[in-house]
Amino acid sequence: MATETQIDPTPALAVAPVITPAERADEVFLEGPNSRIAEFCTLMRVMRDFLRGYRALHFVGPCVTVFGSARIKPGDPHYELAMKMGAAIARLGFTVMTGGGPGIMEAANRGAKEAGGRSVGCNIELPFEQSSNRYLDRCIRLHYFFVRKALLIKYSYAFVVMPGGVGTLDELFEALTLIQNGKIKNFPIVIMGTDYWRHLIDFIEEMAQRGKISASDLGLIYATDSVEEAIAHIRSKAIEQFGLRRVAHMRRHFPWLGERGFPAKGPEIC
Repeated sequence: MATETQIDPTPALAVAPVITPAERADEVFLEGPNSRIAEFCTLMRVMRDFLRGYRALHFVGPCVTVFGSARIKPGDPHYELAMKMGAAIARLGFTVMTGGGPGIMEAANRGAKEAGGRSVGCNIELPFEQSSNRYLDRCIRLHYFFVRKALLIKYSYAFVVMPGGVGTLDELFEALTLIQNGKIKNFPIVIMGTDYWRHLIDFIEEMAQRGKISASDLGLIYATDSVEEAIAHIRSKAIEQFGLRRVAHMRRHFPWLGERGFPAKGPEIC
């Protein structure tokens, strides 16, 4: 009588080392089952990433997150647009948050910094080093992409999507999915660089026409190349809708808990 054999889902060579290089953190996390101790150590590293993010970002004030390509260079029209948008967001009273890298991220942080506003970044450890841009008041370097993405969304009342690649698409649809399913509030999503995003916008409209999303979901995104229109939309859908107001002092932090306050730069939205 034949006996059934079971396949061990954990190949002998797939046991992750307890000490994992930061640039391989996501790779090890996603490679499948590992030893129990390796999985526990991974869980602790994920928790450490979140804890470091909470301590560093809890007191930066309400943010607007700007998504976009790391490959766009100064002088590009979209770089200049991102700079203007970063400055306008800062003047509105928000902290400008980005992925902390070059390109569009640098442009938005630079615009905020040069306008006298707050500029923060959530950077990521990569095998090919992604250096932080020099226009950040605070930068946190994370090991896990999904932790970074969660933090970019957690502290924001609006999202601005500039031209970018698959990472930018991932961030756009992450925010859109969470809003559509009621996991976060109906925060405004502004798509800028409409010449670049034209086919994507047409495709989203086709999704609604074919019944794959609700027609009302089209109202979750606002496409414009005008900084003034984008700011008016954020003011209406974020500041007015959620009752944000300007305050002279931000919440108190406790250094003995490892919390990091943020230097005051005049009245901020709260």
